[in-house]
Amino acid sequence: MAKKEEEFRIHNSLTGVKEAFKTVVPGKVGMYVCGVTAYDFSHLGHARAAVAFDVLYRYLLHLGYDVTYVRNFTDIDDKIIRRANEIGEDPLSLSSRFCNEYKIDMAALQCLDPTHEPKVTENMEQIKDMISQIIKNGFAYTVEGDVFFAVDKSPNYGKLSGQNLNSNRAGERVAVDSRKQNPADFALWKAAKPGEKSWESPWGPGRPGWHIECSAMSARYLTFKFDIHGGGIDLIFPHHENEIAQSCAACQESNISYWMHNGHVNNNNEKMSKSLGNFFTIRQITERYHPLALRHFLISAHYRSPLNYSVSQLESASEAVFYIYQTLQDCEDAILPFEEGSLNDGVGQNGKVIRITSDAQKCITKILEEFEMKMKDDLQTAPLLTGALLEGLKFINSSLSSLKKKQQKQQQLSLIQSLREVKEEIEAVLKILGLLPSLGYAETLKELKDKALNRAGMEEADVLNLIKERTTARKEKNFSRSDEIRKDLSAKGIALMDVGNDTVWRPCEPVPQEETPAVIEQQKPPASGTS
Repeated sequence: MAKKEEEFRIHNSLTGVKEAFKTVVPGKVGMYVCGVTAYDFSHLGHARAAVAFDVLYRYLLHLGYDVTYVRNFTDIDDKIIRRANEIGEDPLSLSSRFCNEYKIDMAALQCLDPTHEPKVTENMEQIKDMISQIIKNGFAYTVEGDVFFAVDKSPNYGKLSGQNLNSNRAGERVAVDSRKQNPADFALWKAAKPGEKSWESPWGPGRPGWHIECSAMSARYLTFKFDIHGGGIDLIFPHHENEIAQSCAACQESNISYWMHNGHVNNNNEKMSKSLGNFFTIRQITERYHPLALRHFLISAHYRSPLNYSVSQLESASEAVFYIYQTLQDCEDAILPFEEGSLNDGVGQNGKVIRITSDAQKCITKILEEFEMKMKDDLQTAPLLTGALLEGLKFINSSLSSLKKKQQKQQQLSLIQSLREVKEEIEAVLKILGLLPSLGYAETLKELKDKALNRAGMEEADVLNLIKERTTARKEKNFSRSDEIRKDLSAKGIALMDVGNDTVWRPCEPVPQEETPAVIEQQKPPASGTS
């Protein structure tokens, strides 16, 4: 797979175009991604940002880079204080609790741990030092214990967002304050209000403004000059615009090579956010759907594109990952007896190398080429879920069917080796996408089935009893009852498959009864789940 940095191109929000990726230090990558404000459970928008940059992190590691990945926690701010006051909890206790809950969600989504996860409260000295330097350089002023950044002093203000100075009034966390020299000026330090948690500073007790924290923490862990700064598209203005202004004010050599932003998750075509009250938390979704189904959904569109949430999309994603893991589990089961007996690392008992089939080689080549082409072009994950990867799974199922037929020993071993090598290539792609289950296929398939039963409001015993009743009905030629059972279960997201003389079940996207197909084929590829 591609390893040359000049082959990897990413969209730079600063220039508005895709650019060849060149690192500040050869072989090393410094990456900072804005994390969450920890006052509640995180929602799907937070999940999308985390997964998008986790894919980037995994891909950079795959390319051979030594990556320092920093993702912060805002553990003190107005929202945290307000929520803590509402429920009578200490603000730092509240934020610490939800930082831990966020980590639980990230682990469930199989997001790798960043190199550093700094908190605002752990970096107060760095924040105060940066504010002091900005004041010293003439870019900020103090008013009654508050410190404001003077945007008029920043000649390139607006270069990231294209916004004019007055637009900063509309920033979500920017309040109107007549003491400002310019309404667009923003707080670097906020004087403490009575009863609020505060820290001592040269300007009096208080706490940091929202924007300064990321500038200070990125500089601490990555210096003022690093490769990638990421976050949601809603952070471009004012947060990231203000970061650029204050970092440059503190250090004229401040420079971030690439600004990357993921698109919104929408609910009925409206941005999903806590402030609008139209959000679903990660935890609410993963109570009903497997976290890997959610991850599949989140990468089913390009990271910069808007992604529209719907139950149908999650159902489709759930069906898709079940198909992937069931196919790979079936492949694993077929290969295992040969690995323990007549085939070891592609070599037969007679020492002869076992060649894979030409169809297998074509399949592997296509997977490799498509992976390289799509990932190096600004991380196009969506086509990987529906293109060569899906063809590889179809190849495995076709080969498994061929294995059941009588064949010469050498042909059988060639087919087994083909299955093994195609499986390995599929798993290599899944690993970089973060979709390779850490618990193994069997356990993950069980979890997927348990989630499907939960959504259907059923126990597995209920399904098995209906399968028995359907089998009896078919023997008695009561096909209307047999069809009724299958249709009822399909409407609840339970698909029945007749395999020889047995009937088994798997999760599926619920099918309205009038649309239920007459026959459900074993291992039929699911819908793509793209949006």
